[in-house]
Amino acid sequence: MASIPNGHPSTSAFGPSSDSLLDVLIVGCGFGGLYQLYHYRNLGYRVQILDAAPDLGGVWYWNCYPGARVDSDVPNYEYSLPELWKDWTWTEKFPDWKELREYFEHVDEKWNVRKDIRFNTRVVGARWDEEKREWVVEAEDCTNSADETPTTTPVRVRARFLALCVGFAAKTYIPSIKGLASFQGICHHTSRWPQSGVDLRGKRVGVVGTGASGVQVIQEIGPEVGHLTVFQRTPNMTIPMRQAKLDKEEQTRRKKLYPTLYKRRRQTNTGYYYDRYPKSALEATPEERLIHLEELWAQGGFRFSTGNYNDLRTNQEANDQVYAFWRDKVRERLVDPRMQEKLAPTIPPHPFGIKRPCLEQRYYEVFNQPNVTLVDLEESPIVEVTPRGIRTGKDGDYEEHELDVIVLATGFDSLTGGITQIDIKGVDGGTIAEKWKPGVYSYLGMTSTGFPNMFFMYGPQGPTAFCNGPTCLEIQGDWIVNCVKYMMENNLTRIEADPQSEQDWRKRVHDLSAKGLWLKTIHTNWYLGSNIPGKAVEPLNWTGGVQNYDHICVEVAEKGYEGFVLT
Repeated sequence: MASIPNGHPSTSAFGPSSDSLLDVLIVGCGFGGLYQLYHYRNLGYRVQILDAAPDLGGVWYWNCYPGARVDSDVPNYEYSLPELWKDWTWTEKFPDWKELREYFEHVDEKWNVRKDIRFNTRVVGARWDEEKREWVVEAEDCTNSADETPTTTPVRVRARFLALCVGFAAKTYIPSIKGLASFQGICHHTSRWPQSGVDLRGKRVGVVGTGASGVQVIQEIGPEVGHLTVFQRTPNMTIPMRQAKLDKEEQTRRKKLYPTLYKRRRQTNTGYYYDRYPKSALEATPEERLIHLEELWAQGGFRFSTGNYNDLRTNQEANDQVYAFWRDKVRERLVDPRMQEKLAPTIPPHPFGIKRPCLEQRYYEVFNQPNVTLVDLEESPIVEVTPRGIRTGKDGDYEEHELDVIVLATGFDSLTGGITQIDIKGVDGGTIAEKWKPGVYSYLGMTSTGFPNMFFMYGPQGPTAFCNGPTCLEIQGDWIVNCVKYMMENNLTRIEADPQSEQDWRKRVHDLSAKGLWLKTIHTNWYLGSNIPGKAVEPLNWTGGVQNYDHICVEVAEKGYEGFVLT
């Protein structure tokens, strides 16, 4: 997509306490929100961000649990703008939450974003005013911390355009477990971990869930706790991170390549500067296939998943070959045959890569420790939480696991939950939650019919789960900002997706998923929404490749925003 032209900085005196009409209101101050804020200000627009957190970073404010770190390597995981990367260097290939917060401080030093952000302000509702062609947004000025009881004061903001940059994991999911409130020890969800931390040394800790945050917590705390009990429903097909310290001088020398790397991100299937292997696994000889898989395994990161054969997620036989390689690699690291079967089963519970794989550094070694117990929830489900721990079992055969701390690594109402938890009312007075209850309807994964002048990013029916975060946010951010700019320059006051365009996009998303193996696991897969009871089970991501998605969005804009009604 064409880059956004730099205008003069905004000279508006609008401040966080003003009730003036904004040109754009942004919800969320993570990667996506700050990117849009920067560009709107350069265009001279009146813009503000509201965020429930007390500080910058979006998910990287909330993610501070033990072991929390990004699983996209740098410089993939950063903004592509030269003024940010030219004098910034990382200390690790996969930065942890502390260094990511330092990066956002660097962004603020360069862009001075804080002056246009209202922190501790949770958006709870929004209403489209058709007569005035503007959004009326309701928020709560709150003290919001895991350690304090929130207090709220109503806030109202009006804006011509509403940009929801809440991320794909903004709504925490805590399953309805009998007796959870009765537990007398410490209990926290990973996404609401106390900023001051929790001392787990020597304690009896239970981790419920083995998704991305569960894996990171387990490998981090395993060596220091008194006893660790892992409650696993489905084994995570984790792949090696290959973490490494980074040399400042080497990063500086490599920066002459950065412009090429960032352009390349938009040309690949998953938004990284490396791409999937352009060959079928079944076309390779056994020797060729083994050598290729060994090379990907040694490189580490998502290359084993995103850089693998091009039919990994479309051909079951090819997928089986990759799974067998992965299984044998994992089993080499496990001593106990029972652990081998529980963590790397002979028969895969689902095809490799169609539930989110995550990266690990020493995850499997933890299960060789004598102080670690693995509870298979398929065999022995959680019955209830008691004041002293967690009781599991069935058919009268129960066991109570006594605990001092429970870590809920139970995930999120992903992709849609961050949007639908806000009471957003469109042209007919109905909410976005009501519209999406039977299934998501969007156009380009950024707009929804009935909700004019409203955009969302890194959400449903975009390439979200299958795209490097900053790549997706820059592709969608550029498109949204350029759309607003087009509206403003042409004195247009209203843009809304045509209902047929929305129907066609939904069908396209579903048809693409049907071509792959994605629907071979509809059990507890957030890619499909099946991890949330009562949520419609359907493909929630664009699986047609980031480069193709970018091309389609550019083409829509170049054709005068084809598929939209502009007035």
